[in-house]
Amino acid sequence: MGRIKAVYIKRITKRLLNEHSGEFTADCNKNKDVLKKYTKIVSPKIRNAIAGYAARLVKQSIENKERKVVSSEDLSKFY
Repeated sequence: MGRIKAVYIKRITKRLLNEHSGEFTADCNKNKDVLKKYTKIVSPKIRNAIAGYAARLVKQSIENKERKVVSSEDLSKFY
């Protein structure tokens, strides 16, 4: 399981994707260059988190993948 991103990472990433959606790709390294172009993020940790989350959102939009919904029947077999 992956780590949950902080709210400010999600908010900044979604705002940047709305403003500059055509420039972000599924490649994290290219997204870092786009972030350098449009923001002044000094911290490499925050920049990497935003670039990675943007790559993930772009991949999800390309695949248009449905999210798995867990119903009560699925959980009943474990308890």
